[in-house]
Amino acid sequence: MEWYLAILLMFGCLILLMATGMPIAFAFMFTCVMGALLFWGGEVGLEQLAMSFYSSVTNYNFLPIPLFILMGDIVFTSGAGTRLVDAVDKILGRLPGRLSLLAIGSGVLLGTMIGISGGSIGILGRVLVPEMNKRGYKKAMTLGPIVSSGTLAILIPPSALAVFLGAVGQVSIGKLLLAIIVPGLVLAALFAGYIIIRCAINPSLAPTYEVPRVPLSEKMKAVLFQIAPIVLVIFAVIGSVFTGVATPGESAALGVIACYILAALYRKLTWETVKKSAQDTIHVTVMVFFIVVGSISFGRLLATTGAISTLVQFATGLNVHPIFIVIATQMILGFLGCFMDPASIVMITAPLFFPLVRALGYDTLWFAVISLINIQLGLISPPFGLDVFTMKAISPPDVTLGDVFKSSMPFMALGFLIMVLIMIFPQIGLWLPSLMGK
Repeated sequence: MEWYLAILLMFGCLILLMATGMPIAFAFMFTCVMGALLFWGGEVGLEQLAMSFYSSVTNYNFLPIPLFILMGDIVFTSGAGTRLVDAVDKILGRLPGRLSLLAIGSGVLLGTMIGISGGSIGILGRVLVPEMNKRGYKKAMTLGPIVSSGTLAILIPPSALAVFLGAVGQVSIGKLLLAIIVPGLVLAALFAGYIIIRCAINPSLAPTYEVPRVPLSEKMKAVLFQIAPIVLVIFAVIGSVFTGVATPGESAALGVIACYILAALYRKLTWETVKKSAQDTIHVTVMVFFIVVGSISFGRLLATTGAISTLVQFATGLNVHPIFIVIATQMILGFLGCFMDPASIVMITAPLFFPLVRALGYDTLWFAVISLINIQLGLISPPFGLDVFTMKAISPPDVTLGDVFKSSMPFMALGFLIMVLIMIFPQIGLWLPSLMGK
C-alpha cells in the first residue's frame, strides 16, 4: 500500500470514529486493531498489538504524569489553592486592574502545584468572580484574566502535558520542564502588562476601590506561612531536576510529598483528602493511559508501513525553507486546537511532527516548547476551547460563551506573540536547559 494511502486510511478511520462521538481512547484502540489486522498480518498482528500496549504503559517516561496529577488533586481538595489566592491578595498593592492582576499572579503560583488548567480556573473562578462582580469589573477584565491565567498551569512545571509531549516526541522531559519556565513567566508578564495598560487607559473596565490597609506584619506572615511553603514544592520538582539530583519521575514523587506536607501545614491533611485525591488521580490516570497506549501503537503502525519515513523524505525534499514547514505544523496544531483536547492533539501529531522536525535539523526541544504554547492556546480558542467551557460553568447565569471567548482573545494574541518571539529567539526557551547540571 502506498504511504499516503496508509496515512489517509489510518487518520481517516480515527477522525471518522471521533466524529461519531466515540471517546478518543476507544477510537485509537479500534483504529489500531484495524491497522494490526491489515498491516501486521492478521491474528499475529493482534498479538504484536497487545505487546505494544503493554510496552507503552510500562514506559518509565510516563511515571511523572500520575504523580503530577496527584499533586494537583492534593492542592485542590485540601483548599491550599484558596489560601494562596488570599495570601497574594494581601501583599498586592493598589494597581490598575488589581483583581485581574491577582488572577494572573495566583494563576502562576497555582501552576507550580496543580499543573492542570481546569483546576486552577475552578479555584480562581470561585474565589475571584463574586468579588470582581461586586467591585463593578467588566467582563473583559473578569473572565479573560481568569481563563487565561488558568492555561498558564500547562506552561509552569509541573505540567502533565509537557511530560506527555516529551515522552511521545522523544524529547528530554527534564529539559522540557525547565524550558517552559521562562516562556511561561514571560507570558504571565505580558498578561499583567496588558491588564495594567488597558485599565490605565480605560479605568471603567476595572473601577478602583478602597483597598484595606494590611500591616507589614500581616504581609510578612502571609509570605512566610502561605507563599513560602510553595517554594518547597517548586524546589522539590524543579530544583531537583535542574541540579541533577533526581530524574523527572523522582522529582514528581518529591513534589507529591511536598504537597502532602503543605496540606499538613494548613491542617487539611485528613483521611478524606488523601482518599479523594487518590481516587480522582486514578480516574484521570486510567483515562490518560488508555489514550497513551492507543496513540503510541498508532504511531508504531504508521512507522511500520513506511508512511512516516516517506512523509519525512517528501517534506525535506520540498523546495521551500524548512521554517515554512515548521510554521505549517503549528498552523495544523492551531486548527486542531479549535476542536480537540490537548492530549488528543499531542497523540495524533507528535509521532509525525517530531521525526519531521528532527530531519529538518531543528532542535526538537525548541519545537516542543512552541508546540506546547500553541496547544495551550487551543484551550481558549473558539469554538470548543475546553477552558472556556469550564469558565462558563462557574460563571454567573448572565455570562455567555461568547462573552468568555471575546474576553480571552487579547490574551490569546499575546500567546501567539510569545510563540513568534521564541521562533525568532530560541534562547528564550533553551537558555535554562542549557544550564542544567552545570
